[in-house]
Amino acid sequence: MQFSEIIKMALIAIRSNKLRSALTLLGIIVGVFSIIGVMTAVQVLQNSIETGLSGLGTNTFQIQKQPAIATRTQWLKSLKWKDITYEQAKTVKERITLAQYIGIGVFQSSETVQFGALKTNPDVGVGGEEPEGIRTNNWSIKDGRNITDDDVKYGSYVVILMADVERKLFPHGGAVGSIVKIGAHRYTVIGTFESKGSTLAESENKVNIPLSTFLNQYGKIRSVYIKVKAKSPETYDECLEETRMILRTLRKVAPGDEDNFSISSNDSLIATFNDFTLYVKLGVGLMSFISLLAAGVGIMNIMLVSVTERTKEIGIRKAVGARRSNILSQFITEAIVLCQIGGVIGVGLGILGGNLAALALNFPPVFPFDWALIGFAITTFVGVVFGVYPAWKAANLDPIESLRYE
Repeated sequence: MQFSEIIKMALIAIRSNKLRSALTLLGIIVGVFSIIGVMTAVQVLQNSIETGLSGLGTNTFQIQKQPAIATRTQWLKSLKWKDITYEQAKTVKERITLAQYIGIGVFQSSETVQFGALKTNPDVGVGGEEPEGIRTNNWSIKDGRNITDDDVKYGSYVVILMADVERKLFPHGGAVGSIVKIGAHRYTVIGTFESKGSTLAESENKVNIPLSTFLNQYGKIRSVYIKVKAKSPETYDECLEETRMILRTLRKVAPGDEDNFSISSNDSLIATFNDFTLYVKLGVGLMSFISLLAAGVGIMNIMLVSVTERTKEIGIRKAVGARRSNILSQFITEAIVLCQIGGVIGVGLGILGGNLAALALNFPPVFPFDWALIGFAITTFVGVVFGVYPAWKAANLDPIESLRYE
């Protein structure tokens, strides 16, 4: 029998029992849809978060008290560490020899920014930065200017707006030179940042003021962060180790003891996040696999019914020369074709569902090509595994007894 003929016969058998085939397909579709839909959504979120985590720029690392991404145990441990003081950060900045730029900053959330009758929600982040912060944070000025050394020296009440805040307060432009109110103080807008696109890991609902102004307004007893950009990729590791050893010395960390601060880079943050999503994928994969097992049992049951109904047909085929291998391949192919039809529908609906969630969250859609292939491979596997026994039973029917079957 030609392979094309086997496929044709399988399709005819499926069409001849439309309702039964549809109910059987439903189990496969649900199982594949759950895998592909969730994996597509996870991929969308992963791309968004990785884009946000990549905001540090190349050859750049950040040192702060608490890790950006951590388990509950790691987070609780970091709460016991002493703050990184502004004085420690300035000493680190003075002693580093392998850095191109060193930015010192601090962050405060939940403020309201107001311009005239327009105001934001009370959830705007306020960052205190030095001039180098724009380079170490991979920001670009769109209009106006950056914070200067004089702004930091004299504690000037000036501010740079990020894209979300600018859109809310100045929908028609003209932000630079305007006076806005942040909390109880008035600031002159000296610039606006280019938009990089908000992600789950990086929001643009923020404003930046000089670090000295921030500390005067919100208090000096708080932990600062240090962002360091190495001179080149070749000196990155040495620069990181130099910075780490300087800070360990300043914080009196004994030799052999672990650091009482965290160091993060684009690669380390993305790797940590991927470790978290791995467990999500494994959990979803396990639940979906159980669903596919149940669908596979349904396929085996349907194929056994089909063998019983077509006993006489099998006897006729054997009587005119069909070998066991022909009958075996015919019924296995029917099971695989049935699963693949369900797989195609499930993969299509899964990708559609996952990307509809992405569009609802204003994230760019993705096509998880690898998971689509995995979905097809799983459905083929299910078809083979659960189609073997019915096919073997059909292939081993006695042709004479089959011809007598009513």
